[in-house]
Amino acid sequence: MKNKQELLEKTRLFVLDMDGTFYLGGRILSGSLDFLEQVERQGKQYLFFTNNSSDSADNYIQKLAKMGCSITRDQIMTSGDVTAAYLLKHHPGEKVYLLGTPALEKNFQEYGIPLVKDEADIVVVGFDKTLDYDKLTRACTLIRNGALFLSTHLDINCPTENGFIPDCGAICAAIELSTGVSPHYLGKPFKETVDMILERTKVPKEYISFVGDRIYTDVKTGVNNGANGILVLSGETQLADIEKSDVKPDAVFGGLYEMAEMLRDYK
Repeated sequence: MKNKQELLEKTRLFVLDMDGTFYLGGRILSGSLDFLEQVERQGKQYLFFTNNSSDSADNYIQKLAKMGCSITRDQIMTSGDVTAAYLLKHHPGEKVYLLGTPALEKNFQEYGIPLVKDEADIVVVGFDKTLDYDKLTRACTLIRNGALFLSTHLDINCPTENGFIPDCGAICAAIELSTGVSPHYLGKPFKETVDMILERTKVPKEYISFVGDRIYTDVKTGVNNGANGILVLSGETQLADIEKSDVKPDAVFGGLYEMAEMLRDYK
């Protein structure tokens, strides 16, 4: 692992996970606002990035505002944004069947993605909290008939205040088992996410730290793509999980509160 103090000092842009890192369910985690204050005090930047595609960036902005954190649209990005940008770049004009919430549908429509129910060229699976058997069956049928299978992100479980609930990766596992087709995943930890962040912020990737509570998404994004990966133990991952993981974080903190304390000591 890298020296924690030196890594924080070197970082120009912190890409922050949200659920399990900045808040948990509807409760803001200790030290979160203090961390942002210390980042701003030192002239550094932060960007929220969530793999959770069940909601829109605008709704996340409103949720953060209720917690005392006011941000602009250019300070937040979702796996839905990455997926929409990927579709526009690599599959312009192709028809998409979206397995997603109304919020994600609206997000895709704002990007100009043509959404259909039948004869789709592409099936995109998000974290669909409105999932039912008919939607699941339709997605499987389209994929069997040759539609490309994309997914906004690979998270298996989503942390809540009452435990974990099945996330996008769990939905994709059911479709993959039924169809025999594996999805092309986007979001964290994949290169498309890093590319979009680099394009938006213009910060060189060696000065970017991805901060989150999951090794296989948050930390892996930084470690595998030339940036830095910082693990916080405020969500899904426990300290014992690090030994079992092929991906090792560059630094480990108890939570944003500890990062804030260390940044405060940096003049």
